[in-house]
Amino acid sequence: MAIVSETSLSHCYEIKSADLPAVVLMLKTNDVPSVAIALAQQLADSPGFFDQEPVIIDVSALSYEDVSLDLPGLLDVLRQHAMVPLAVKGAQEALLATALALGLVNASDARIRRPVLAAEAVDVVAPPPPPTAPLGAMVIDKPLRSGQQVYAKGRDLVVMAVVNPGAEVIADGSIHIYGALRGKAIAGARGNVNARIFAQSMEPELVSIAGVYRTSENALSKNVLGMPAQVCLQSGAEGDKLLITPLQT
Repeated sequence: MAIVSETSLSHCYEIKSADLPAVVLMLKTNDVPSVAIALAQQLADSPGFFDQEPVIIDVSALSYEDVSLDLPGLLDVLRQHAMVPLAVKGAQEALLATALALGLVNASDARIRRPVLAAEAVDVVAPPPPPTAPLGAMVIDKPLRSGQQVYAKGRDLVVMAVVNPGAEVIADGSIHIYGALRGKAIAGARGNVNARIFAQSMEPELVSIAGVYRTSENALSKNVLGMPAQVCLQSGAEGDKLLITPLQT
């Protein structure tokens, strides 16, 4: 029989506190099929956006009668989108007991930040900001064609060529395009309001910063369309809006 000394056991591991980035799904209905439809529609343009992201399910907005929530069904919906249900927030006693039995933990003390995506039945809220030592920028040196998607998680994105119509570039930080932007560009994807989008030729199908969008249906002015320009988020009394201005050359 093997004998392990008490001295060696003290060096087997250490237990430390940690910050775990997670998204929060704020439910406004207990109708899981409606949630499934809304979530599928919202993520259709960005498949894999929340791959392997831990999720806290916030039921604080549901009434006490809504304990009939089909929690196992909701977990299946989230896992179909490669999300990882981790905890529940704001659950009453009966629903909390169900959640615990399903392996979730009670996260009623979790803090909520600004939304990442929003739907009529579903709000997804951004996790805490990334660590203070950010990753270096992701660099793409080839043109992006229709159907291609690039996501720079936790950092800036630099594209050295054209982003063609139907292509999509996403970054948690800023996006720099040293070519024409003709597809979609989503900066500050997890709520970074200071992110910006730069392009040598601004011709986008869509631009977005921290969840505020502008599409090609809202035509750009002549002084920025097809010209070197930048996009930033401007806050005012009427709310947030995108400001698109020429780059000084």
